[in-house]
Amino acid sequence: MESKASVQPAGGFMMLRLTAVIALFPDLGEAELLGWVERGWVQAERQEPDWVFEDIDVARVRLIHDFRRTMDVSEETMPLVLSLLDQVYGLRAQMQALAQALEQQPDDVRAAILARLRR
Repeated sequence: MESKASVQPAGGFMMLRLTAVIALFPDLGEAELLGWVERGWVQAERQEPDWVFEDIDVARVRLIHDFRRTMDVSEETMPLVLSLLDQVYGLRAQMQALAQALEQQPDDVRAAILARLRR
């Protein structure tokens, strides 16, 4: 069953429409959120005549909202903050992949790598 606030694409995951995302943040207006989309801070998909947001997009809106409202991060500073966060998330993903690859190695290889890292 599809509501007007959400969309369920063929992939099966739920996406929220613009009005549903705005409803989550009482002090966030449509123009401001669309400005974030326009600046590339949030990735949303245009499905005429509306915008739809995946869970990850809504999480990013929540993050930006917290930075802007709670931490008073300026609009000019947000691109730098978001770029740094994206780099941290990317590095975290690489570290997790590396850790998984290390777990699959023989004990002697893991021991040699760990010994080298401790130097």
